[in-house]
Amino acid sequence: MEMENIIKLIKTVSESALTSFEYEEEGSRLSLQINRNVVHRDTPESVPVQSNPELKQPEGSCSTNNLVISSPMVGTFYAAKSEGSEPYISVGDVVKKGQIIGIVEAMKLMNEIESEYDGVVKEILVKNKDMIEYGQPLVSLKPL
Repeated sequence: MEMENIIKLIKTVSESALTSFEYEEEGSRLSLQINRNVVHRDTPESVPVQSNPELKQPEGSCSTNNLVISSPMVGTFYAAKSEGSEPYISVGDVVKKGQIIGIVEAMKLMNEIESEYDGVVKEILVKNKDMIEYGQPLVSLKPL
């Protein structure tokens, strides 16, 4: 399979609802696995417990109405599209479902992180170029 076709295939799988895909042709094998965005809604019954005490907890995260967008993967968080660009979001911004809130670079791939909810940015819990872990809270939202 030619590189151009491989790139098209990766893009198509990334844009679909698939979470994994395998292709084999003439002894060559391509296997893709995609981690989708993980968003948690904090409630008094289910407050997340983190094993890493250095991770910053959202202030007031025990509030029944806070929405927390968590990282779907390990990597480096970028708050803007490029160096010198405006950040995707700032505290006080209104965020719509599907809006990009940041990028996580994992294994040299840039993964756009989208909001699963409509809300107002209450707190941004990570800084630009922070190393982040799977499930680490990134943004706290107040629902609309």
